[in-house]
Amino acid sequence: MAAYTTVKKPRDYFHTIKYNGSNGDQAITGVGFAPDWMWLKCTTTGYHHRIFDRVRGVNKNIRSNGTFAEQDIAEGITTFGSDGFTVTQGSNLEYNASGQSYVGWNWKAGGGSTSSNSDGDITSNISANSTAGFNIVSYTGTGQADDTIGHGLGVTPAMIIVKNRSITENWRVWHKKLAGSTSKLALDSNGQADTSSTVFNGQSSTTFTVGNDPSVNGSGNNIIAYCFKEVRGFSKFGIYTGNGDGDGTFVYTGFQPAWGMFKMINGSGDWGIWDNVRDGGYRDQPIYKLINANSTAAEQSSYASYQIDFVSTGFKIRNTLGEVNSDGNRFIYMAFAELPLVGDSPVTAR
Repeated sequence: MAAYTTVKKPRDYFHTIKYNGSNGDQAITGVGFAPDWMWLKCTTTGYHHRIFDRVRGVNKNIRSNGTFAEQDIAEGITTFGSDGFTVTQGSNLEYNASGQSYVGWNWKAGGGSTSSNSDGDITSNISANSTAGFNIVSYTGTGQADDTIGHGLGVTPAMIIVKNRSITENWRVWHKKLAGSTSKLALDSNGQADTSSTVFNGQSSTTFTVGNDPSVNGSGNNIIAYCFKEVRGFSKFGIYTGNGDGDGTFVYTGFQPAWGMFKMINGSGDWGIWDNVRDGGYRDQPIYKLINANSTAAEQSSYASYQIDFVSTGFKIRNTLGEVNSDGNRFIYMAFAELPLVGDSPVTAR
């Protein structure tokens, strides 16, 4: 049986858009679906990242570049739409300031619908998309060690990103290529991976286990988790080793990426994000505009310094940037497709 994918059109589940700020209210359209997870960043000025989702609701934002608790203010994304969202500019300039440019990364989960999940010790509320392998999981912490939380993916997750919404705490990230079920990274930090069973302590096809660390299980705290499974032809969560050379590593994904986020795990290095839209979206052309998830810094743009090729079968590193290609170091990544390499149904040999 040949490789195949159930995702015929990747941009029905993930899509990047750009927009220019206008002050006041602005309807941002062209996503192509009703997004459930929206990640906004001003590319021209050093403003905070702003992350929204339909499970938490309008106006509620969290910032990937710090340990901040969730903000609930009457600005930011004020309406979720069928083809995008509405941004409102208030006293903060992070969303829609005139003269500024912005990027929005959008994922589809359950299309606004949620369901209760009692697979774990803690009952969770889930917005699920089995086709795209992406679930948004909301739960309330107990402060107890080794609580399990249902994620609804049906298989062991490939990656989990968790944020305590109620208090100032690190983001926590588990990735299947980290060393063991208790390893973790912090999305808001450039630090290397470390192991602590007080944060993550196991993953299964139905649940993930958290310790009593407040960042993932603070007593009475509201916590959000973004959970992913790998979907052939649409998403890939892997690891590679850098070589420190401009002719860097090629990584096979089985599709042409539209977006990728990368992180060194055995040393210090920022979380680097590239997409195929901010620098023109020209297919089979190198991309070179970098945004760091753990920093407020504006987009960095240098063809010589930040170049990566998103090609039909994966990506090719073409820079010597330490955070994605230092010699001998290991890097995890998550990537989503523009074009699948494989067909949309299984094919048997004749």
